Amino acid sequence: MRSLKLGTSNLDVPVIAVGCMRINSLDKPAAERFVHAALDEGATFFDHADIYGNGASEEIFADALGMNSRVREQVILQSKCGIRPGMFDFSRDHILSSVDGILRRLKTDYLDVLLLHRPDTLVEPEEVAEAFDQLEQSGKVRHFGVSNQHPRQIELLKRYVRQPIVANQLQLSITNATMISSGFNVNMEYEAAVDRDGYILDYCRLQDITIQPWSPFQFGFFEGVFLDNPKFPELNAQINTVAATHGVSNTTIAVAWLLRHPARMQPVIGTMNIDRLRDCCRASEVQLSREEWYAIYRAAGNVLP
Repeated sequence: MRSLKLGTSNLDVPVIAVGCMRINSLDKPAAERFVHAALDEGATFFDHADIYGNGASEEIFADALGMNSRVREQVILQSKCGIRPGMFDFSRDHILSSVDGILRRLKTDYLDVLLLHRPDTLVEPEEVAEAFDQLEQSGKVRHFGVSNQHPRQIELLKRYVRQPIVANQLQLSITNATMISSGFNVNMEYEAAVDRDGYILDYCRLQDITIQPWSPFQFGFFEGVFLDNPKFPELNAQINTVAATHGVSNTTIAVAWLLRHPARMQPVIGTMNIDRLRDCCRASEVQLSREEWYAIYRAAGNVLP
């Protein structure tokens, strides 16, 4: 699988990240098959969060992987923290205790990447800086990033945090592409021109922050998958046409559409189906033309000015 540098770090990562939110839905044999199928595809980057399965997803993953010191060096582990029941919490103590729990459940003594999950409006960035320093100095976390944050939130953190912000995990798919459409429609008078994220796409490119699209097959906020969905006949017809041209599945094309963007994104794939996982990984080998990319964009109902 192709790789990219994660942000400004020296960490080479596969262009596809394996999201483990739903791994707690698998029994142990199925989880083992899934994890090792990912490794066979070269998909060695696994994305977690302390809230996935209330921590069970991290435990199941570690058991499925057969975590030990030798295996640990073959994978790249990312997890997220900051969400608590009924609130968000970026306090120093919560970040530190969350990481200790993550490491215990993953049966490892370090994370390659830690992301701050949903933004905490009560954040005191000085505390985040203290937590990051302690985690880096102790060797518990090697790289840091954020999730679902706009440019000003990142800039506020960067004013206090010494470590580079290497990644920003954001919702993005063919049908959830406002971060792209707002850039097309600057200064126009209709809905597509509304800037909902501070032009986070261009900001991340300027700052060399890797965008990690989550839910790359979803429309709305977990309303469903657009592939083979009768709500999107024109889009699916166009995706299927492109898929036939390249001799791959529609799943592959949906991921290849994200990878075609020069922002050098790293989509986070949430499927627990091994065949779909393999189709996602094949996107690493597919290069859509400019014409194909725009045809798919327009077929999703996006209008060019």
